[in-house]
Amino acid sequence: MFFALSKIFWLIAEPLTFLLILLCIGVALQFTRRARLGRRWTAATTLALAVLLLTPLSAALLLPLENRFPAPSADLAPPTGIIVLGGALQQRKSESRGQVILSEDGARLIAGLELARRYPQARLIYSGGSGDLLDQSSAETVGARKFWLALGGPADRMSFESRSRNTWENALFTRDLLQPKPGETWLLVTSAWHMPRSMGIFRRLGFDVIAYPVAYRTFGDARDWSWFASASDRIPMLDLSVREWIGLLAYRLTGKTGALFPAP
Repeated sequence: MFFALSKIFWLIAEPLTFLLILLCIGVALQFTRRARLGRRWTAATTLALAVLLLTPLSAALLLPLENRFPAPSADLAPPTGIIVLGGALQQRKSESRGQVILSEDGARLIAGLELARRYPQARLIYSGGSGDLLDQSSAETVGARKFWLALGGPADRMSFESRSRNTWENALFTRDLLQPKPGETWLLVTSAWHMPRSMGIFRRLGFDVIAYPVAYRTFGDARDWSWFASASDRIPMLDLSVREWIGLLAYRLTGKTGALFPAP
């Protein structure tokens, strides 16, 4: 139920979609007896769109998420294994085109393989089923396996968890698959913006992991505050940041994390 509700909610709550719906309502009101209200509504919505798309607000929302968990030091002791969370592939498009097509978070897959080569004794796990609300037949693990094997991934050390539909299930099913033991060290690879919620969930399930953030969307310096970035760059950042802040709140309220904004 949580999975379905979250998908349906986001169809409407996605920032640009939500504001465009409001804008259409404002325009429609102008052709009724509420024309004055419609003009004000339209002006307010247009101003909100301008603020979101023409200012660095999207970066301001995303930076705290991406900076929350720093990357581990280079002298990290060899881990027991490397867990890569799904979201790195456009699986249905990959199937349609007959080749592996990475998403904007494809660095998760690349980082996992890089770490597996750096630590030749570590296990390599990909956790990702289908996040599609209506079609659960296409698991990301199919494309992940193809990608890793095509680049010479260590087939004998690779494992795949293909049932999960969201981050909670990523953590739950991966924990059940691996049965981690005290004293083991597991690296968690996911996008930097996704790391706070992911760490909170793994901790809630008693699975102690070390954050290895990748796929940054921000620069981490003064360039993030530029007023001259294009709106096309800001829209994905705004979508990610709003989705993730809402996700953090929802997961905290439903007891899936122990803190609103998990920290190192």
